[in-house]
Amino acid sequence: MKHLIAELLVKLAEKEEESKELLAQVEALEIVVTAILRKLEPTQQNEIAAGIESAMQKASMDASHDDAQVLYGYINKLLNHPRV
Repeated sequence: MKHLIAELLVKLAEKEEESKELLAQVEALEIVVTAILRKLEPTQQNEIAAGIESAMQKASMDASHDDAQVLYGYINKLLNHPRV
């Protein structure tokens, strides 16, 4: 029983480390995308936002409503309220 618990704890620690790495990757991408967007002209930013909106409408037909809402929320945050 102790061996099983120890094995589960090791697996949990591995998953936590993977989760931290994934979070760091996402944050790095957010910083890079924000920096790129800030270098664009407002008209280019608006065109990108419109393209994303169009793609989201198509994607939301294939995904569940909740998944689409979560994704749209993150995209909206990135485009309209980027990291400083």
